[in-house]
Amino acid sequence: VSAMIDRTMTDAVQYGQGLSVAVASWAEALLRNGLGQHERAMAAARRACSYDGELTPKEWALVELIEAAARSNETDTAAAALSSLAEQAAASGTDWVRGVAARSGALLSEGDAAESQYREAIERLGRTRLRPDLARAHLVFGEWLRRERRRAEAREQLRTAHDMLEAIGMAAFADRAWRELKAAGETARKRAEVAGDQKLTAQEAQIARLARTGLSNAEIGTRLFISPRTVQYHLGHIFAKLGISSRGQLGVALTAGPLAG
Repeated sequence: VSAMIDRTMTDAVQYGQGLSVAVASWAEALLRNGLGQHERAMAAARRACSYDGELTPKEWALVELIEAAARSNETDTAAAALSSLAEQAAASGTDWVRGVAARSGALLSEGDAAESQYREAIERLGRTRLRPDLARAHLVFGEWLRRERRRAEAREQLRTAHDMLEAIGMAAFADRAWRELKAAGETARKRAEVAGDQKLTAQEAQIARLARTGLSNAEIGTRLFISPRTVQYHLGHIFAKLGISSRGQLGVALTAGPLAG
């Protein structure tokens, strides 16, 4: 990814393509935030935001700038970016922009105010098809809960984030969630070995965990944007791989060994 960003930046600067510079800079900010390199993410996000005159998705860069600045203790920078994002959220009113604005605002808040915004972000982003942003909302909420010493609640959010991010293929963010999970006391999170050479896929593991919590097929389908029939299809494969015959056996089957990733 870094090599692609560098090539894009070189060509874009040479030919004066501000849009390409802004998008490549946003991509770098996203990458660096995933890797936990927040100062580098902040520099890239600032560069992306500087192309305000171009037809660029500036709010994408603002989201990355707020997280990077908040994690770098650059609160003034984060607050200024949040103010700009909040204006766009008020004007647009979509669940996505209101969701990322709530998630971003939570990073600069404390106590009940922070928790309320994290939960709003998850609720709003859960109504969109943008799984990466919903997964990141679970991630930062889990990080916050761990620092609040609410370890059991943190693990629940971080498991959800890890499973979603790994299924999407956002490896850097998935690794970040896994590190937080370990810090919160999680054990045995590598991909599960099950009957024969079979393993649960990332989506099967996610469905299995959601089913274990008592969610119906329709509720699981709503979260994952698949049909209840598709959920049932996957559950059939899950039961076969785990050697079980009902949802009630999922708890034992999934805790008997390392959980699938």
